[in-house]
Amino acid sequence: MLDPKYQYKTEDLIYTPNIVDLLTEQQCKEIGMQVVKDYEADLLSRSSWERKMEDSMKLALQVAEAKNFPWPNSSNIKFPLVTIAALQYHARAYPVLINGDTPVKCRVIGEDPDGEKTRRAERIETHMSYQIMEQDEDWESEMDKALISQPIIGCAFKKTFFDPIKGYNISENILAKDLVVNYWTKSLDTAPRITHVLYYSKNDIYERVVRGLWSDVSETRPNVNNVGVNNNTLQAAQNKAQGMNPPESNDKSTPYEILEQHCYIDFDGDGYQEPYIVCVRKDTRKVARIVARYFETSIKRSVKDEILSIEPERCFTKYPFIPSPDGGFYDLGFGVLLGPLNESINTLINQLVDAGTMANTAGGFMSRGIKLRGGNLSFAPLEWKHVDTTGDDLRKGIMPLPVREPSQVLFTLLNLLINYGERTGGAVDILVGQNPGQNTPAETTRTMAEEGKKVFNGIFKRTYRSLKQELRKEYRLNQLHVVEDSMFTSEANGKGVILVKDYEGDSSDVRPSADPSITSDSLRLQQAMAIQAAVQTNPGLYNRYEAEKRFLKALKVPDIDALLPDPAGKNAIPPAGPDVKVQIEQIRAQTKQAEMDLHLKLGLLKLMKEAELSQAKIQKLEAEVAFIGAEIQSSARDHKINEVNAAIALQRERREGLTSSIDTMTKVFDQMKANQPTGTPEIPTVES
Repeated sequence: MLDPKYQYKTEDLIYTPNIVDLLTEQQCKEIGMQVVKDYEADLLSRSSWERKMEDSMKLALQVAEAKNFPWPNSSNIKFPLVTIAALQYHARAYPVLINGDTPVKCRVIGEDPDGEKTRRAERIETHMSYQIMEQDEDWESEMDKALISQPIIGCAFKKTFFDPIKGYNISENILAKDLVVNYWTKSLDTAPRITHVLYYSKNDIYERVVRGLWSDVSETRPNVNNVGVNNNTLQAAQNKAQGMNPPESNDKSTPYEILEQHCYIDFDGDGYQEPYIVCVRKDTRKVARIVARYFETSIKRSVKDEILSIEPERCFTKYPFIPSPDGGFYDLGFGVLLGPLNESINTLINQLVDAGTMANTAGGFMSRGIKLRGGNLSFAPLEWKHVDTTGDDLRKGIMPLPVREPSQVLFTLLNLLINYGERTGGAVDILVGQNPGQNTPAETTRTMAEEGKKVFNGIFKRTYRSLKQELRKEYRLNQLHVVEDSMFTSEANGKGVILVKDYEGDSSDVRPSADPSITSDSLRLQQAMAIQAAVQTNPGLYNRYEAEKRFLKALKVPDIDALLPDPAGKNAIPPAGPDVKVQIEQIRAQTKQAEMDLHLKLGLLKLMKEAELSQAKIQKLEAEVAFIGAEIQSSARDHKINEVNAAIALQRERREGLTSSIDTMTKVFDQMKANQPTGTPEIPTVES
């Protein structure tokens, strides 16, 4: 782009606020002409896509247009199929991606024996969440806009950069019409040039000139015919839908159209083009600013100190919907997927309405023999007209047009198209909150809903991946612009501190806290409840605090830290001491158990004593039998021996009963001793 005789050292250009100050007027003119030429070439490459988006925008914005077929001002109803599908996607994706006060997650990789990696991750999570949710107050609203335009157009764009005027990171939504890339570019990372169309007022340019960032390009008023038009159909469709007209030629508030092109220029003459940002006023081709988008650490050099490659600083993030099958850069949205179907539905609805209009208001033919006043005749409600013709002649002389009622076939076809359109857009009854039927089992309903949501799983994961790239760009900006340890105050997490060394690590540690596999609140709640059940089943294998915290998050309970303090944190509740009442009840139970044991022990000893006494009686009786057999020789001896033997049998039976009772009670004592809890009085053994 430049004459080879103009060579500048790369090191001198890296930190130059505006390279325009180093260039000649001719060089600036050549660069400005080239930037506009490349921009117009990229516009031409995507002209077919713009025509498709024009129709999509009309359907999404419900543009009302005059229709003259089959008669002037005939029915022109726009069925909101694309709008409903876009709202359904937005309603599911937005609360899942932006869930809670800490949407940023920083993972810990590798061993962390001293906990320093964990503390660093917590500081980064808190600081970056504070940046995007509180410091950049428009971040959430810009994300909201991106997620509503993404399903309609097919892709949305976010620009993440450090604003030197505001002094903090900015991440704003960019409409697809304002980010111009060659249609056959594979990705933003490999694009040879990216042009962002900006509109600045004279005050905006003045401030940048005074700060030394821009050269003054506002000496003449902008050309009204060029500003805000872009010479493309997409802008014209938006203007028409919103009722916008170009500003008047004498309007001093007309903004300046600035082309901010991220391109490559060889300023040092070594044959390798370095990445730069060039700001050009479109109508006059004047260059306002050129600045490097790389640093010394981004340059890879050979052993001979020659530049091998330069890694540019990137600020644009693409949020795709469905990749285009033709390999083009701009993706497919509901505007393209449902556009033809939506047009067919519109046609059928309008035909049915027009048929109903004809059936209700159709005219006919009148013979010349009927005596009526001249001109067209029309009737108001409850109106009667005087005529000079009999009723029989009126019936014979008037013939209505043979108009049929609206076709039932068209109505059936309309229902078929609407059903398939809702299936494509994910707006079926069960997914928009309608009751599938009173007798439908709950598990069946839940399964149907989850299967219906799987259509969005792939799209949601692409959106999650893009959000991860955007957060890593925020991390990179913090590497460049967080220059000292600082304190910050977050409404959600209180006071925090961020250290410069925290951002020295790789940005791959940062990711959204959202789970790409969880696409609804019900799934998140089911997962939390399943974890809680596992904790109850296996209390020693899980972190009970984390399980309870995730359950409360799934319920969207505010101020979880105040409700459930971290056991390891400074606000942890100390473990409660033993309850005095419980201790008293335990002592009472133990005393009662000891009394019972003592009572049983005394009973056992009594039985053992009786058994010994019974054994002594048996021995005595056996001795008496022996004596009777040896000494008594009379006939009464046998009778006496039988009496003693009967007494012996009775004592033996009693002793066996006592022995059985003793064995049973001994087993009970042994079982009670084995199950005796720690701290209770010991049960005395039988031997004692």
